[in-house]
Amino acid sequence: QVLLAESGGGLVQTGGSLTLSCAASGRTFDMYAMGWFRQAPGKEREFVAAISWNGDRSYHTDSVKGRFTISRDNAKNTVLLQMNSLKPEDTAVYYCAARRSFGSWELKTRDYEYNYWGQGTQVTVSS
Repeated sequence: QVLLAESGGGLVQTGGSLTLSCAASGRTFDMYAMGWFRQAPGKEREFVAAISWNGDRSYHTDSVKGRFTISRDNAKNTVLLQMNSLKPEDTAVYYCAARRSFGSWELKTRDYEYNYWGQGTQVTVSS
């Protein structure tokens, strides 16, 4: 089992930056592919980015490409989401999620494809 805890959210102006962090418990963190999702008020949760178990593969949804970067540090059991050039439409609760991948990589963008979730962290971008 993996326990996930996000941090780093907050209030930022348009064009600003934030770095979200997700700390994972457990000794098998490197067996999991990781993802970030977000959910804005009144909307369904949507995929943002994913990274392979060893960090050599990653994918970002079109709306954040060139602005957000997902990364991970397996020695620290941490996955990050660096967010630059933030826009009001990025306002949402951001969740990190873990998916058992056992050393393989396959892009998964549906929330039901992930096994474990954090509690979320609020990001608010003011205009």
